[in-house]
Amino acid sequence: MLTTFYHPGYAAPIGQHVMPIRKFALVADGLRDARDVCLAEPAPVTEADLRRVHTAEYISAIQSGEPRALAEAQKFPWSPELYPSVCLTGGGCLAAARQALRDGVSAAVVSGFHHACADHGEGFCTFNGLIVALDALHAAGEIRTAAVLDMDLHYGNGTAQLAAARPHVFALSLYGNDYWANEYFRDVTTRHHEDGENHRSFALPAGCDRSTLLQIMDAALPLIAERRPDLLLYQAGADPFHEDPYSPLALDYDDLFARDRRVFEFAKAHVIPVAWVLAGGYTSDVSKVVRVHLNTFRAWREVYGA
Repeated sequence: MLTTFYHPGYAAPIGQHVMPIRKFALVADGLRDARDVCLAEPAPVTEADLRRVHTAEYISAIQSGEPRALAEAQKFPWSPELYPSVCLTGGGCLAAARQALRDGVSAAVVSGFHHACADHGEGFCTFNGLIVALDALHAAGEIRTAAVLDMDLHYGNGTAQLAAARPHVFALSLYGNDYWANEYFRDVTTRHHEDGENHRSFALPAGCDRSTLLQIMDAALPLIAERRPDLLLYQAGADPFHEDPYSPLALDYDDLFARDRRVFEFAKAHVIPVAWVLAGGYTSDVSKVVRVHLNTFRAWREVYGA
């Protein structure tokens, strides 16, 4: 049985927006009849959890809406519902990470919000749920080290910046769009982030197909294995899909399923507990985004034999 964390409070009221925030409810609806998936509601992260990662000034801005430019730095309209919603999404990520330590694998129907930095948000990401979760587990003595595998279309700049100051975290980003100063860059040959000791990246070339993707994954994943982390957080993006308006890649449903399967095969072979979250996906037909995300659950089912 796969414990999967979902809460209707994940969705803040952001109006008509390119980010299809209703996808979380649609993915949860797609899982309700699955006999091998148990949907559970997480508790929200606390302000103390957030303060390990984010500045007091930034947290206050999200709580109060002032200064408004900081409160909306992530490109969402601010509302009083924003803070409770992002505490719940962070709670989903933390709950899935903790459950994976018990069960070997877990999931949360949330995004990891990998663009969020210590003192501001970016790219539809308010608080960095990935690092908030790992810092909470590390502070509680539940893990010594952990890794983040980020396979959203966009480079996980916030996670890399935060990991750089955290010896207990290793961040690995495989991306097809770079991300700088709250803007994406479709051509990964024009910009490339500098890697560090505990944050590494691999750019996926325009037109990347399944064979190229899996070759790059096979070159990248050993960087995680050699560190022997206590936990792996996997951010499974839907936006590498070839119909996504931001994607220059040539990856269809089956290709992204093969990606997810390769991740789970890797985690199982190296006996690394893995929790995954959802990310990205901006096609005008949100059902296509939901299909990519539900295929990640199908890949889990095939690998772990649930």
